[in-house]
Amino acid sequence: MKIIQISDVHVGAQFKEEVFDQAVSEINDLKPSVIVITGDLTNEGLLKEYEKCKKKFAEFDTDKIIAISGNHDYRNTGYLLFKKYFPVDSVSELDDNTVLVTIGTARPDRDEGEVGYRQNLWLERTMKKYEKKTKILAMHHHLIGVPDTGTDRVTVIDSGDVLRTALGSKIDLVICGHKHRPWFWNFGNLAIANAGTISSERTRGLFENTYNIITIDKGKIKVDLKIVGGKLMPLKDMVENYKRFGEE
Repeated sequence: MKIIQISDVHVGAQFKEEVFDQAVSEINDLKPSVIVITGDLTNEGLLKEYEKCKKKFAEFDTDKIIAISGNHDYRNTGYLLFKKYFPVDSVSELDDNTVLVTIGTARPDRDEGEVGYRQNLWLERTMKKYEKKTKILAMHHHLIGVPDTGTDRVTVIDSGDVLRTALGSKIDLVICGHKHRPWFWNFGNLAIANAGTISSERTRGLFENTYNIITIDKGKIKVDLKIVGGKLMPLKDMVENYKRFGEE
């Protein structure tokens, strides 16, 4: 199974449309089973941005698109429009062996993320139903701090509770966006993959627009980083070779 994770599209003032169009062409050639968009589809949560976003996403050739709201999508009461244009798909059984669960971390007119007690409890109960499956959790805000992104005031403020649930529920992979910086944390049984921005001007660290390619084969998960119009590499290799990339 092949899953494409894109994030931080930022349709609006920051949007690099020609880069997004190139990414669409690349992704369609990969023929993914599902595309997961981990937040910030729009820049200001405006109606015209949502309309354009819906039109651009229609260019993807895939059976399923799962979209999660980000803090930018919630601006200017954009959370009302998000529900209209991108209805929430909280639990998706991608095949007989894989389930993807989404949680919302965005709050109106706040940059920091929050899961909350009720949603965290729901996550714990939901994951118990899928103990024998490969489990993926998708959210916008990152759980663990990411290098080259400044302070962590805008991470998930109750990340400790969510991490405890993720570890206790034996979640295999958490995918996040938000900081426009691709990164990978490996905690043994739990991996966390942060996507960069696919089409915003605000790139960080790698200074390229990127997306992640997640491949699942017999329960084993591999996450690759793809630079739009450029090379492909295992996401963990970018982390391991961090100094080298920083010097180039």
